[in-house]
Amino acid sequence: MKVFYAILRNVIKRFLVFIDPLRIPMLIPVMGFFMIISNGAFAQKALPIDTIKPNKGDPNSQVKKINEVKAKLLSDSTDGQPKKHPLIDTTFRNKYGDLLNDDIKFNPKYPFWKPAVEVLGVNVFTNALDRALGEDFSHVGPTSWKYNLNKGWEWDSDRFGINFIGHPYTGSMYFNAARSQGYNYFQSIPFAVGGSLMWEYFGETTRPSYNDVINTPLNGAFLGEIFYRLSSNILDDRTRGANRVFREVAAGLIDPVRGLNRLLQGKSFRHTTTEVYQKEPLNVTLFAGVHKINDANSTVFGVGPTEVLLNVQLDYGNPFEDIYRKPFDFFRLRTEFSFGSGRKLLDNLTGYGILVGNNTNIGKLSIMYGAFQYDDYWDNKTFELGALGFGGGVFTKYPISKDVMWYTNAHFALVPLAGNSTRFGPDTTQVRDYTYNDGLEAKIESTINFGKYASASFVYYYFLMHTYVGQAGNNNISILKPRVTFRLAENLSLGFEHFIYYDDRYLKSLPVGIHSVRTEQKIFLSWFLEDPQRKGRYN
Repeated sequence: MKVFYAILRNVIKRFLVFIDPLRIPMLIPVMGFFMIISNGAFAQKALPIDTIKPNKGDPNSQVKKINEVKAKLLSDSTDGQPKKHPLIDTTFRNKYGDLLNDDIKFNPKYPFWKPAVEVLGVNVFTNALDRALGEDFSHVGPTSWKYNLNKGWEWDSDRFGINFIGHPYTGSMYFNAARSQGYNYFQSIPFAVGGSLMWEYFGETTRPSYNDVINTPLNGAFLGEIFYRLSSNILDDRTRGANRVFREVAAGLIDPVRGLNRLLQGKSFRHTTTEVYQKEPLNVTLFAGVHKINDANSTVFGVGPTEVLLNVQLDYGNPFEDIYRKPFDFFRLRTEFSFGSGRKLLDNLTGYGILVGNNTNIGKLSIMYGAFQYDDYWDNKTFELGALGFGGGVFTKYPISKDVMWYTNAHFALVPLAGNSTRFGPDTTQVRDYTYNDGLEAKIESTINFGKYASASFVYYYFLMHTYVGQAGNNNISILKPRVTFRLAENLSLGFEHFIYYDDRYLKSLPVGIHSVRTEQKIFLSWFLEDPQRKGRYN
């Protein structure tokens, strides 16, 4: 094809020498036609890297072989940067050979009314579930609708977990009603807003609340896009049999609305020859161990209740691959559960996702910078803090030596809505005992990896909270988490983390500030599950 391409260009060049220059404009369409043919012929020299051949053996075996070839061809050569390969067109695929966007041929955009009806269905289902559970607020009708429309808005008194996890999860369902029907991130957010407004006026008897109409769609979009991306990394329409069933069920559990839509759209049973979903590297780290919570203001280690911890960290996307980034092409999500004392199981959920960003290099220093959305949720025996943030972040990678790598990321964000506990200790009430706030947040995370042998990490979060609903004042919260890990076996490490929580509260009604500190210690085993086709530690 290269020979054909060269001959064609030479013929056109010689032809133009002998023609009348005045006729050149007339020949442009003809030239374009021949160039399209030649480029098309040249582009067909190789099939896409992820294509299976129908009726040429078991599709699952073909997919497995394709993944093995990709892992071999595209394995990291420079600690997180995949090798280049001539089969990959980086305008359509990342360097790992995966699509940069869902294939619209197999994922069309459905009419507006379909996700809108599904949003209504989510609210009807949620209301019916609440009624089955005996919740008084679920008994809605014309009287409550008229009351809500006439009475106006308020800051509600729901429990902390309801407002800062329950409502955002419902918002993720509204969001994915559109996202799973061909709408992009920004196009899906209005459906989350609409679903929230519909619920506030017509889904419950209590008055519409300001905090819900902020938290539900915005943090709902945060969780919804993460659920959509994770399910895409699981799904593979080329597979069949038990493999396919497992993928469909797992993806449906992560993103139930998408799972339902796949059934309704026939996608659960569709078979393709190529990959049709955007995928990015996904690494999972599991932590399990013992969590010692020291008594209030105690500086003595090991004094207080002991719990079992389970932590899951998801790292999606390579921040140091130079690609055009859409929202959430890179994100990190941490979720920690504690078992052993008290009714609270979800200790914290924190994360961030990129909205827009770019990459650059300064010598050996690799940099990604951009705008991010942040979600922080802490609900444990020490404190309650929920914060929605938007701001900027910078990620860096610097090779100190061949085996020692230093990763750092720093963030600064505005917090339009936060919830902050008004007392020191666990919330055992069934009503609101927290204030509504705005403010600022800053974060820094730094890790040095000593090859495969050990790592040392430093994590610091700072929140400046100004109360606008509740007892007037300001609150300064600092969270410090130094950590060390030592490798025991392949991808298995033993770690220790010291957790320090500082709270400096200044209320206008009190002449002096209220200061408290709480420490915790965690000993754990961590298991790093590396994406087999997209290897590399990225941060």
